[in-house]
Amino acid sequence: MSNTNQFDKKSQAWSALFSEPMSDLVQRYTASVDFDRRLWRADIDGSLAHAEMLAAQGILGAADHAAIERGMALIAGEIESGAFEWKLELEDVHLNIEARLTQLVGDAGKRLHTGRSRNDQVATDVRLWLRAEIDAIGGLLAGLQRALVDVAETHAEVILPGFTHLQVAQPVSFGHHLLAYVEMFARDAERLVDLRKRVNRLPLGAAALAGTSYPLDRERVARALGFEAVCQNSLDAVSDRDFAIEFSAAATLCMVHVSRLSEELILWMSQSFGFIDLADRFCTGSSIMPQKKNPDVPELARGKTGRVVGHLVALVTLMKAQPLAYNKDNQEDKEPLFDTVDTVKDTLRIFAELVAGITVKPDAMERAALKGHATATDLADYLVKKGLPFRDAHEAVAHAVKHAIAQGVELSALPLAALQAFHPAIGDDVYAVLTLRGSLDARQVLGGTAPTQVRAQIARHRTRLA
Repeated sequence: MSNTNQFDKKSQAWSALFSEPMSDLVQRYTASVDFDRRLWRADIDGSLAHAEMLAAQGILGAADHAAIERGMALIAGEIESGAFEWKLELEDVHLNIEARLTQLVGDAGKRLHTGRSRNDQVATDVRLWLRAEIDAIGGLLAGLQRALVDVAETHAEVILPGFTHLQVAQPVSFGHHLLAYVEMFARDAERLVDLRKRVNRLPLGAAALAGTSYPLDRERVARALGFEAVCQNSLDAVSDRDFAIEFSAAATLCMVHVSRLSEELILWMSQSFGFIDLADRFCTGSSIMPQKKNPDVPELARGKTGRVVGHLVALVTLMKAQPLAYNKDNQEDKEPLFDTVDTVKDTLRIFAELVAGITVKPDAMERAALKGHATATDLADYLVKKGLPFRDAHEAVAHAVKHAIAQGVELSALPLAALQAFHPAIGDDVYAVLTLRGSLDARQVLGGTAPTQVRAQIARHRTRLA
């Protein structure tokens, strides 16, 4: 076979300029079709909107427009059925679809690319795809929040030791503790809603970098595709991926929140805590120790958080030294972005089910809350209400705790005379203050851990998530 024939077989969209074919190694190295084919729906939708605008502007004939619509419908059917042949030598999803369209409808397929470049085409496709994924993740975040609210409502009265520095600090409602994660995931959802506005801007019409001489109606395309705005600078439109970085940052925060919850589930399930049990379907055993029940799902989610953090760093590093405008480096934005989306979606989906299947062990939680003098702050507050400055009350209670530790008992077990030795204002009403339930019920401030406040927050979240 001659070199000319071999070159014809491997020709690319720009091949007329080149005197030799791309090597097989470079072809494999530069191709992206193995992973960017998932953009096919966005690519077809963007192309149809572009073709409709070209026809409306008199740039594309009616017959060609109809042929493009017919061809794209056939291609969509082929991809959905698995019959579409993806070709590595055509490099990416865009050239694969364009080549098949030309094969189906002839010159009309070649006219589709009028007034656009792959640079603005791919930027548009990624934004269209990511916009839909943001909406899907928002729905999954809502599902996880609902699962947490359900468990919180059932266990609003359950007493859990609240920790600081992983030391017993004050008693809290287990429901209140879970609602802290609802707040975190609610903020994650808010971030997605906010950044979606910046994702939802149309690059198409920027062409390669300078715009185009054709009289395009970019606003018409934006309306057809549901974009909220049009990118106002052609250089910026094709070259920046800050919208992907911003999404990855929001996804990283979401996974950090998942990881924190995972860490607590792992601790709570351990024999040292024994606060909860996870359903068997979310755990595994040991190949050598028959007694083991391992919390693999939370452990893996904790590990996958590092993966998503790494993708954020990769995207930031990808962009940090690129001159304007488009550079081939930007092909490397897709795999980390795709994997981030997949990881977050899979994690949120499984965690909604995992949370719903938690078995709570209230007795173990309450026994743990009785350790560490968790009501010491309540005793200090009691003395403040008797007229002491808080710092003096704090000092007096510190001495009382030291005495209780020496005696090997909790504060509530000290006789009244012993407590009065630390301050005479202490009366027999102090024992109601020193109970876990009394401490919990006293926190009636907005956002506090009193069960009535917890139920008020649950009602607020249910209304918000309805």
